[in-house]
Amino acid sequence: MTDREKDREHSNGEPPYMYIPEEQRNEEQGMAIPTPPFELTKNTDKPGKTQVRKESAKDDVIPDSLDEVFERLENEVGYKVSFDIVVREMTFGDRRVAFFYMNGLAKDTILTEVLKRLTYLQPDEVTGDAFHEFMNLYVPAAQVEKKEKWNEMLTFVLSGATAMFIDKEPNVIIIDAKAFPARNPEEPSLERVVRGSRDGFVETMMMNVSLVRRRLRDPQLRYELVRVGERTQSDICIAYINDLADPELVKSIKDKIELVHIDGLPLADKQLEEATVQRGWNPFPLVRYSERPDVVAAHLLEGSVVVFVDTSPSAMILPTTFFDLIQHAEENRQTPFIGTYLRWVRFLGIFSSLFLLPLWLLFVIHPELKPQALGFLGPEKIGKLPLIVQFLIVEVGVDLMRLASVHTPSTLATAVSLVAAIMVGDIAVKTGLFINEVILYMAIAAVGMFATPSYELGLANRIVRLILILAVSIFHVPGFIVATTAILMLLCMQRSFNRPYMWPFIPFDYRAMWNIIVRKPVLKNRTRPNLLRPQQSDKMPRSE
Repeated sequence: MTDREKDREHSNGEPPYMYIPEEQRNEEQGMAIPTPPFELTKNTDKPGKTQVRKESAKDDVIPDSLDEVFERLENEVGYKVSFDIVVREMTFGDRRVAFFYMNGLAKDTILTEVLKRLTYLQPDEVTGDAFHEFMNLYVPAAQVEKKEKWNEMLTFVLSGATAMFIDKEPNVIIIDAKAFPARNPEEPSLERVVRGSRDGFVETMMMNVSLVRRRLRDPQLRYELVRVGERTQSDICIAYINDLADPELVKSIKDKIELVHIDGLPLADKQLEEATVQRGWNPFPLVRYSERPDVVAAHLLEGSVVVFVDTSPSAMILPTTFFDLIQHAEENRQTPFIGTYLRWVRFLGIFSSLFLLPLWLLFVIHPELKPQALGFLGPEKIGKLPLIVQFLIVEVGVDLMRLASVHTPSTLATAVSLVAAIMVGDIAVKTGLFINEVILYMAIAAVGMFATPSYELGLANRIVRLILILAVSIFHVPGFIVATTAILMLLCMQRSFNRPYMWPFIPFDYRAMWNIIVRKPVLKNRTRPNLLRPQQSDKMPRSE
């Protein structure tokens, strides 16, 4: 049994995926990575273990007999068992021909036109080299490709293409006639803008890359396709601008994706992130997600690398920093002055969601620390429950209302949320369980969390707030200082594809930090971020 087969074995029923470390890259690159589908054989010695896949070079050859093709399709794919597998056999000229495709993934109008054209063939028009004539003369399709391996053919067909078998020919013609189920582009719910485009990514990768290509008519824009997942064979597109992006960054991302060994990616980009970027229990996101093609195009022009995963309506922007996650497209849709103002308001909301509750609790525990101007802070009476218990209950209550609004029908979500917030909060205060200030400051902190552009960062900030509240309640002033310092050190130690997570704050870059604090006019923003190490640092020619 090979090392990869041992890695795939698991006894706890969890998906057997793992990330191969950098030090094993040379060994892995020397190994042939099998391409599914495979012939499955059960391991009867160890019940409950994952089935071991075996294949041979002989099994990867396309049979030259249609009868053998039909037999292999029945045994390996489930032909005549799965209702969505279609095999259409016909005779054109004097040759038997069979079309193999997935019903629902193939475009029937294109296949109908192909069949119409082939029905006019006469026996004397098909000579000995029938494969060459069908592929280059008679199949009226825009994209056709020759395949010589069985597994490659199956991968293409399961991805939506159509395979055309010709009797007595050991090759197959792949016709690109795909028709994926897709919805129309809509504005993303998490990245809405007052002015700007209303199109967003959908679950079809081809449409997503086309939305970006429409905005970037640059011949240097590259879309490299790889497949991950031995069973799902998920399509992953790595997008970058060839003469802008750092070649080492592109190579690093490609290597990490190609070295992911996993059964499949049914959850698309999130599972890919955990297998390549995210490590440990760090709650902070190391990847920025975006569902807007204009945001993705802007980052590509900066020198970033973008990863699209088929079936996902969002794209991963790599690498990313903490300050990238707190910026929004709305700031660039307004004038520089208004955009700067909106950015400061957002920063204030995020800062309040982190430190407002811990600082208020600290001032309540130690009133002598309050400045005279803040003498009005603090409750007149604590209530029936300790303050720390009130904070924890309110934190959990806000999460419960958020989850309830997600699972409530959209027509009732707003009404239910308002009624729950008003009734629960009002009754809790009147009964003496909570005090008014706890409800007030928790509401401000919740607003700051929802004002965070990155949903993942907002959830991470909530965990940080809970840690600070617990540290203040137990250790008071030293707890607040130590917890804040520890979290800041954790952020400074994080790296996203070998880029510092807290750049440009640490390491400090004055110009880049000024660009974060102030939304500069577009003609004044002439250089690309040094963090990305772009091949061309200037965005536009400098005036002499």
